[in-house]
Amino acid sequence: MSERHLPAEWSPQDGIMLTWPHSHGDWAPWLVQVDRVYSQIVKAVSAYEKLLIVCYDRQHQSHIEKILHPQGVDLSQLLLHIVRSNDSWARDHGPITVLENTAPKLLDFDFNGWGGKYPSALDDRINQSLYSQKAFTDIDIEAWPLILEGGSIDSDGQGTLLTTEQCLLTPSRNPQLNKLEVEAILKTSLGIERILWLSKGELIGDDTDSHIDMLARFCDVNTIAYSSCEDESDPHYLPLKEMAAELVAFKTAEGKPYKLVALPIPKPVHNRDGQRLPASYANFLIINQAVLLPVYDDEMDEIATQRLAGCFPDRKIIGIDCRPLIEQFGSLHCITMQLPKGVLRSQLVI
Repeated sequence: MSERHLPAEWSPQDGIMLTWPHSHGDWAPWLVQVDRVYSQIVKAVSAYEKLLIVCYDRQHQSHIEKILHPQGVDLSQLLLHIVRSNDSWARDHGPITVLENTAPKLLDFDFNGWGGKYPSALDDRINQSLYSQKAFTDIDIEAWPLILEGGSIDSDGQGTLLTTEQCLLTPSRNPQLNKLEVEAILKTSLGIERILWLSKGELIGDDTDSHIDMLARFCDVNTIAYSSCEDESDPHYLPLKEMAAELVAFKTAEGKPYKLVALPIPKPVHNRDGQRLPASYANFLIINQAVLLPVYDDEMDEIATQRLAGCFPDRKIIGIDCRPLIEQFGSLHCITMQLPKGVLRSQLVI
């Protein structure tokens, strides 16, 4: 009988997947600023591991190369593939990797644009296209007929999954399944032993129906960092306090309370239409030897940096200005997908 489990994000990685923004989608008004954010991410990540970059077409690939060349990026760290996309949220349309008898296997879950909110047909085909282009090593890819986004789950690598009822149980994703049925599929597909469900907590402007990666994240098997609000006049105050109470009640697999680390949300950020945007420090990305932290030119940036450094004493904390990203209601973790060791080819196959 095979043994399967979902590795934690801090497990050794081959690289990070990015689906680069383009003018054919919602990023058009912010492309210059967003290109700059992506370039900063590439420069930071490439110092530690490779990047698989999904380009819309040849012209788009040339544009990306032109942007990255002056950054001093080691181009041998970049693997560029041409696959058409609707949008750039690789966390949600990218492959989820499990280990089966210690060997990596890609899982390709269905993606329907966060419950049918946005066009998604191209994004839903990206993983299979990359697989056919031999972007990955000679490992299997397994299709699962379940709507599941990578940003909606977080693993401690030891059989525990953290997620939210607001997202996974919303009728616009898998209306034919109840909670027990969703749990059963997650345990089978991901090799999960237990699931910690949050029923409280939300960020205004997050149109994913409360993805866990905006709210609470494992930093190790005993530690969870979470979004918090101490301003009683802020509408986030009550829902995040209720979420914190749920986290306090959670126990580790050994029956002990988790160490909880509060990441205060920044002061309110609004777009041109006056809509509040979902700025979250919980949307950090763990890579080999470093953690990329979204920052927002806010006084809380330094507090978040210090507290996260305490959670990852052996990793460098690298701030990335993600103000352009939240214009489209996501942040740093949302646009990236880690590819664990053994997944990514070391060079392009022509």
